[in-house]
Amino acid sequence: MKGKGLIVFALLAGAAWWGYRYLPSYYNPFAPLQLTDPPGRITQIKLRRLSEDACQALLAQANKQHLITTQAVADSGGTCPLSNVVRVRDFGDVRLSSSFLASCPLALSSALFVEQQAKPLAQQLIGSPLRQVDHLGSYACRNIYHRENARLSEHATAEALDVSGFRFANGKRVTVLKGWPDPQTQPFLRALLSSSCHYYGNGLGPEYNAAHANHFHLGMRGYGLCR
Repeated sequence: MKGKGLIVFALLAGAAWWGYRYLPSYYNPFAPLQLTDPPGRITQIKLRRLSEDACQALLAQANKQHLITTQAVADSGGTCPLSNVVRVRDFGDVRLSSSFLASCPLALSSALFVEQQAKPLAQQLIGSPLRQVDHLGSYACRNIYHRENARLSEHATAEALDVSGFRFANGKRVTVLKGWPDPQTQPFLRALLSSSCHYYGNGLGPEYNAAHANHFHLGMRGYGLCR
């Protein structure tokens, strides 16, 4: 039995080495994240475990590739201090209703989400290029649902963005509030919310509760709760 155990161990070790050596990087959970990695569970895990330095390096690459435009922001103190945050100006050729503050993980995840999901889904399900993302903000020094005894919201650390709608090259505008019950635009919104699980820790929409009737809450806590 001992000899068989050693053989099995050797086979498993060989398979692991072969996988690490020859698998494409996006299938390899130990390989560094790349901006070209496709969406999936492994990419999500890599996003969630990025070190601050690795995140900043990838965000710099994303800026150079025009996936996002960010500006450094000075650290701040107070009740809800911020450190290592950036101001997001746009997602390349996709504008924003206004700039917003974001942690590095939120900025990077959002850039990949827009590039890999929002833009292709707009073309596929709306039939027109995505031109603008409308939002209700990211940073707000408050507890969850403004409750006095609740824990701090993700917004208190600029780790969540509330997206309210989308605008397209053909002039069409889709809001979460009016578009979710509309059978013509709901498939686009549902597909977006579902795909957000590949990038964010949580994605909450109108069917989560009444507080999210008019927006998608895209936050970094957790590992893929999207509903």
